[in-house]
Amino acid sequence: MERSSGVLMPMSSLPSPYGIGTMGKSAFEFVDFLKAAGQKYWQLLPLGPTSIGDSPYSSFSTFAGNPYYIDLDLLVKDRLLKPEEPRAFRWGGRRSAVDYGCLAENRLTLLYIAYVRGQKRFPNAVEAFRKDRPWVETYALYMALKAHFEMLPWTEWPDEDIRMHRPEAVKRWSETLREEMDFHIFVQFLFFRQWDALRKYAHRKGVSFIGDIPIYVALDSADVWSEPQYFQLDSENIPKAVAGVPPDPFTDDGQLWGNPLYDWDAMARDGYGWWIRRIEGAHSLYDCIRIDHFRGLESYWSVPYGETTAKNGVWKPGPGMKLVGVLTSWFHDLDFIAEDLGYVTPGVRKLLDDSGLPGMKVMEFAFDAHGDSDYLPHCCPPNSVCYLGTHDNNTVRGWLRHIRKCDREFAARYMHITDDEGWCWGMIRAGMASASNLFVVQMQDLLELPESARMNTPGVPMGNWRWRMLPGAASPELAEKLRLYTKTFRRL
Repeated sequence: MERSSGVLMPMSSLPSPYGIGTMGKSAFEFVDFLKAAGQKYWQLLPLGPTSIGDSPYSSFSTFAGNPYYIDLDLLVKDRLLKPEEPRAFRWGGRRSAVDYGCLAENRLTLLYIAYVRGQKRFPNAVEAFRKDRPWVETYALYMALKAHFEMLPWTEWPDEDIRMHRPEAVKRWSETLREEMDFHIFVQFLFFRQWDALRKYAHRKGVSFIGDIPIYVALDSADVWSEPQYFQLDSENIPKAVAGVPPDPFTDDGQLWGNPLYDWDAMARDGYGWWIRRIEGAHSLYDCIRIDHFRGLESYWSVPYGETTAKNGVWKPGPGMKLVGVLTSWFHDLDFIAEDLGYVTPGVRKLLDDSGLPGMKVMEFAFDAHGDSDYLPHCCPPNSVCYLGTHDNNTVRGWLRHIRKCDREFAARYMHITDDEGWCWGMIRAGMASASNLFVVQMQDLLELPESARMNTPGVPMGNWRWRMLPGAASPELAEKLRLYTKTFRRL
């Protein structure tokens, strides 16, 4: 990875008239902003369809795209919608926050109108899409079944045969719900059609995408329902144990994520084919993949199913280089970033060294006045990615409100913060100046936004993932300023 920089900006946070950021005009304009600012990378959060809690890290499928990101104006341009139809729905009252309730109520209704008009217009393209992505049939059946069973998780479906994914039931329900399945397949066709156009445009502008792969998949997902043999489930396909992390600086109780854990022995017997297919799917979206919770591949926190906190878990060994080596050798043309944050042991450090992947250095964790930190900019090795903060961190302005006075004074002295430059741009300067080959800044910090613009607070299940950028905020003046910093520190 050459010396460069990029911006972390969730797709959902782009401006649009329809309640959430999409792959339409604002996305193309954001690529133009990155190009003007001299940035090589646009880092995104996961693009999958979200479930309860609206977290992009809890998706109904590790392969599918989120229908919310399909741009409605592009559907009007394709004559799949009439201009007045998107405007007839309510999309929320605030341009600065996503209203997921409005989206859940209205977006699929409009997409169904587009499906009715478009199913006969693109028959060959849809059929080619269906054949090129074998996962889409399973996903479509899963979503059709969820709708049929009033959105219950698959573990609670009243038909035991289909709950257990028995072949005869899959065949029977696929025939019964064929119309509903065709709708969901068409929606995925629209998503990837729009994404491919955006990605081709970005590549022409010299902008690449960094995507995020959550280490775990959701229990209520097509992935676990259709391939339970790769997860730690009992004979009734109920989890034996679930994922989380032990108590940490974010929360005294740890974090009980609730995702089913992998059966690593079963995956190894299959040559890690499930993971190979997963990364292949992500490679069709991204140019570089950030592996979330990389330390969980060395050892993972296993919490007995039914526990109410993560405190009572235990560490168990992960696959380590057996998996990482397969992925890096199989996808030799794909860059990876290891999210090596959290409880980092000598074993995790060794796995990172053995893999050769760049780890992450977060500057908001660096400034302890009473000790040294590997995250201080002068400590960052070239084979690393330096961030001010990630989607799980506060904005710089919010971070300043919560740190100790002595830490703030040390940070101001270390980075030579001045009133003229301010904290956000002073930290951007320090990160740009680090030896890390890649520096990434959240869009909120480029805009110098307060704590209210924070994307996610770990351990808080509701109210996250809502921040949106206001129209015009990614201005030519901001691009020029960022480009100057980027040029100064040789990251153009």
